[in-house]
Amino acid sequence: MSDLICVGAISGAFGVRGEVRLKSFTSDPTAIADYAPLFTEDGKRRFDVTITRPVANGLAAHLTGIATKEEADAMKGTRLFAERAQMPDLPDDEFYHADLIGLLVLDTGGVELGRVRAVHDHGAGDILDIMGPKGETLVPFTRHAVPTVDLTAGRVIVDLTEDDA
Repeated sequence: MSDLICVGAISGAFGVRGEVRLKSFTSDPTAIADYAPLFTEDGKRRFDVTITRPVANGLAAHLTGIATKEEADAMKGTRLFAERAQMPDLPDDEFYHADLIGLLVLDTGGVELGRVRAVHDHGAGDILDIMGPKGETLVPFTRHAVPTVDLTAGRVIVDLTEDDA
């Protein structure tokens, strides 16, 4: 399991005074500031976060060390991470995407399908991206399609049978 959890991304500058447009990946978008300090993926930069207001497609925010529009624009596309210790514990049936990446994937008969390469969210629900010997497989991350996630054992069981309904 990773020590850092991706909680948001900078989608560009907002205004001319160094604010960034921040896309939050937290269930309560403004809670992203509660998990500060936030870090770049390589851990080389650290930011305290002050949310200034909601804006279209995100939040306007001040990040420490970013003072100009040009600096904010240069950060566009940067994903922001929080330390796992800052994150709340989740109920048994919820998972951080970072915890799923790399897990072994088996079908209901025990046949190895590969490993979770990514978790995608295109708005209609999460999708597991599994890479295995037969290539890429995309599986909706629902209880029906993924009846078992066992973080302790490091595996996911998927049911690839089609629903007869």
